[in-house]
Amino acid sequence: MRPLLLFMLFFVGSLNVVGLQAGEKKPLPIGDHRELFVDDYLIGKMKNVSLRLHQPVDEGVVLKFDKPWEGLFCGYCTIIKDGDLYRAYYRGRPQAGADGDTGEVYCYAESKDGIHWTKPEFSLFEKQGFKKNNIILADAAPMTHNLSPFLDTRPGVPESERYKALGGTMKSGLVAFTSPDGIHWKQHPAGTVISKEMVPFPYMFDSQNVAFWSPVEKKYISYFRVFKDKLRRIARTESDDFIHWSEPVLMEYTHRGDKSPIEHLYTNQTHPYFRAPHIYLAVAARFMPGRQVLTDEQAEKIGVHPRYFKDTSDAILMTTRGGNMYDRTFLSGFITGGIGAQNWVSRTNYPALNVVQTGPAEMSVYVNQDYAQPTAHLRRYSLRLDGFASVRADYAGGELVTKPLTFDGSELSINFSTSAAGGIKVEIQDENGKPIPGFTLADAREQIGNEINRIVTWKGGSDVSSLSGKPVRLKFVMKDADLYSLQFVK
Repeated sequence: MRPLLLFMLFFVGSLNVVGLQAGEKKPLPIGDHRELFVDDYLIGKMKNVSLRLHQPVDEGVVLKFDKPWEGLFCGYCTIIKDGDLYRAYYRGRPQAGADGDTGEVYCYAESKDGIHWTKPEFSLFEKQGFKKNNIILADAAPMTHNLSPFLDTRPGVPESERYKALGGTMKSGLVAFTSPDGIHWKQHPAGTVISKEMVPFPYMFDSQNVAFWSPVEKKYISYFRVFKDKLRRIARTESDDFIHWSEPVLMEYTHRGDKSPIEHLYTNQTHPYFRAPHIYLAVAARFMPGRQVLTDEQAEKIGVHPRYFKDTSDAILMTTRGGNMYDRTFLSGFITGGIGAQNWVSRTNYPALNVVQTGPAEMSVYVNQDYAQPTAHLRRYSLRLDGFASVRADYAGGELVTKPLTFDGSELSINFSTSAAGGIKVEIQDENGKPIPGFTLADAREQIGNEINRIVTWKGGSDVSSLSGKPVRLKFVMKDADLYSLQFVK
């Protein structure tokens, strides 16, 4: 009987592994995190539904680079929402020149709503005969080439270092700066904190080099530009104190489980998504060197600098959940060039760092456009909250079943939209796909409408606390509907 017993135990164990499917050896612990459908993380099976990338809505120019110390070559913008105040940082550069020379300054603008922006007048640096201007850092070459500030949210950070930044070129390495208020900056005594000697690649730092405090990894993370095999790539390094950094590793790319095409990415703009900080968004600038769109006549007509129309670029969306892998779920453009020759020159359509909330149901991403032209400006694009991508079902309908997961909460909230004829029903199954009584499709109330936060209900109500901590799957039966995100709430 002993061999038979061993066989039965093996057989039962095998059934459980089959129920979890290949690669699903244990349930995903999502807790009470908001999960977006920007990757395949939650997806177990899809039938007649697909992941759809959504394009942001063009909301127009919000900031013209029209001051004498700003000009055609403004770039490397950062947007920070600090409480009720929005801050914009960007390089001022009226004339072409070498990276990191003395002609570069860093400028500042602010807004109460992220839509209407003003340029405060400071008396910190006199430039071009102007004692009052919106310059917050000058005479600090080469760090003013690409200074990239962030609001340090690490618990216990000193007030004098509430803002931090990295800036510099290959010549200087990345130099640390701190500020108590985001306006008055000074170089950290440590000086260069990421040097070229630390980086195992032949060329680096000549782009916007971003950093942030990760509340999930509980470390400072920095992503910066390098070259490998003559391609613009991204490296990642981490630190416990912002001063001592680990040896950088090269970021790789995956697309739906396979290797992704490797393209030139000029800026990476990686940052934690403010509604789900365990997901790092990268609204990156995709650069297409030598892909000339404009004729000489078109270039002359719009007044673009003659060295800056031989290439073109747009913005793509990537994500990462830590480690050295970006998920390029969507290979197509996220923000592509608009109508008109001015949108198809070199180094235009470069996104600013950070996506921020600009309304009860709205978030915004900002894009540097009309580069190397007299009309250079920052433009705002809007999306619904969590609206980067969705699981989409057409009129014929379809289904999504998640991988096994565990959650912490008493209700399920979804961000979704349907047509008048469409809807979503949610079934909760056990980890092997068997519907759980009280939460079956027959029990589910159809969710119809368009809401950022809809609590899912069944005939017995919305309480799912009896399933909290237990392995389950979620089955979404959808018709003419988009599902943007889900979250278990208490």
